[in-house]
Amino acid sequence: MVSLQSGSLSLTGKICLITGANSGIGKAAATQLAEMGATTVLVCREEHKGRLAQNEIKTVTGSDSVEMLVVELSSLKSIRALAQNFLKAHDRLDILVNNAAVVEGHRIVTEDGLEQVFVVNYLSQFLLTNLLLDTLKRSVPARVVNVTSSVHAHLDFDDLQLEKGYNSIKAYGQSKLAQILFTHELATRLQGSGVTANCVHPGAVRTHLGDEGGLVGIGIRLLRPFYLSPEKGAETLIYLVTSPEVADVTGKYFYKKKERPAPFNTEDEKRLWEVSLKLSGLQ
Repeated sequence: MVSLQSGSLSLTGKICLITGANSGIGKAAATQLAEMGATTVLVCREEHKGRLAQNEIKTVTGSDSVEMLVVELSSLKSIRALAQNFLKAHDRLDILVNNAAVVEGHRIVTEDGLEQVFVVNYLSQFLLTNLLLDTLKRSVPARVVNVTSSVHAHLDFDDLQLEKGYNSIKAYGQSKLAQILFTHELATRLQGSGVTANCVHPGAVRTHLGDEGGLVGIGIRLLRPFYLSPEKGAETLIYLVTSPEVADVTGKYFYKKKERPAPFNTEDEKRLWEVSLKLSGLQ
C-alpha cells in the first residue's frame, strides 16, 4: 500500500490537474501531489487567491512545478478556454481531479441559461473531462477522480434546472448524484482504455463550501468546527490517484479508502450523458 506521507511516492513526470485548488480539499491534495514530485496545475476561480495558493504550495513543498489557471466554472466558454490553455502547455495528463463545488442559497442562472449549482458541481466536470479525454487516453495509465458527497438526492430529468422550485439542499443533492452517475458511465465508456474513473465522498470537511448561503450552507457553517481537516479529507482522494491497490479499479464510489454502495442506475446514467452532451454543447 502506498504511504501518503510526503516523499514516499515519486510522481515525477506526472501531470495533475485539480479544480477548486486554492483552498480546502483541493489545496491539501495539490500540496501532497506537488510534494510527491508531480507537476500540479491548480485550477482556481480568482487569480489573486490562486496565486497565493500557488506560492504557498511552492514554499511548503519546495517544488517549482506548481502552475495555476483561472476559470469560471459556471461558464461553458471559460471551461473550454481552460482546456485549451492547459493543452497549449501540456501534451499529457495523468491525473484529473474534479473537486470544485458550490452551494447557493437561491437560484442563479448562468450566462448559458443554466442553473449554477448544476453547472459548477456537475456539468463543468462533464465538459472539462470530455475536452481532456483524448489527452488522458494518450497518457495511460491515467486516473480521473470526482469529489462528490453522501448528500446525493433524486435526479429530476423533467426539472434539472430547478425552474419549478429551488432550494439549496435539492440543488446540491441533485448535482452530487449527477456526479456519481457520470463517474460510473464514464468508467463504462473507458473500459479497456487504461483510464480509470472513480468518485469519492471525503467526509465532512472544514472548507469554504457553504459560505454562499442557503439551508445547506447554514448547516455546514454551524457544524464546521466538528469537521475533518482538509488534509484528512483529502486522504481518500490521494489514495485513489496514487495507490497501486486501485490502479485497475474503476467506476466505484469510495469513502475512507473503501468501496461503498452507490446509487448507480444504467438507464439514468445513459440518459444523463445524452442530456449533458446537449447542455454542454458537445453534441
